[in-house]
Amino acid sequence: MRRFVPALAGLVCAVTAWAAPAAAYEIDPLTRQPLDQPLAVTVRSAAPAAAADPLDASVPKLSPIPRETVAYSGPYGAGTIVVSTAERRLYYVLGNGQALRYGVGVGRPGFAWNGVQSISMKREWPDWRPPAQMIRRRPDLPRYMKGGPENPLGARAMYLGGSLYRIHGSNEPETIGTAVSSGCIRMTNDDVMDLYTRAKVGTKVIVQR
Repeated sequence: MRRFVPALAGLVCAVTAWAAPAAAYEIDPLTRQPLDQPLAVTVRSAAPAAAADPLDASVPKLSPIPRETVAYSGPYGAGTIVVSTAERRLYYVLGNGQALRYGVGVGRPGFAWNGVQSISMKREWPDWRPPAQMIRRRPDLPRYMKGGPENPLGARAMYLGGSLYRIHGSNEPETIGTAVSSGCIRMTNDDVMDLYTRAKVGTKVIVQR
């Protein structure tokens, strides 16, 4: 069983949500102990997704929120990414009244944000260097982790402007649809690789609360 590295993934975007009718409690990603404030979460039944990457079959491929094409009547044009942190969904606008909708994990209370950014850089199996702010909060973190299946950033990362935020993958798909990241938008590896093929450097990203 993975021990230390999955805990690191929790610092980027992680929470354990129990599929129960009552409110679920946010779980501290390092201690795995409930925090004080309940977080109401509904977890959908898992549905199989296509193989994400032939390089590593061990990366989890299931998502509790299937990717789907939906009707879209918003004001943004084709090729725009719209993130609804309230819904915990990401929309990639296709045009002609349609968008691809993905489940995402978003910032926990105190780390939520909104605004307009653009994709400034894209990386496959990115390395992880925790920012200084995160190191101050968790001085025990490694200063560098090489990209790979155990890396908290997952299979792909799209960097948002000059900010600390990214749209990135995850090796903990059960956390999608929850709110515990430090502000990053996290997706399953399968979904982030699909979005990665569609979004280009310069793509506008609208983050709404």
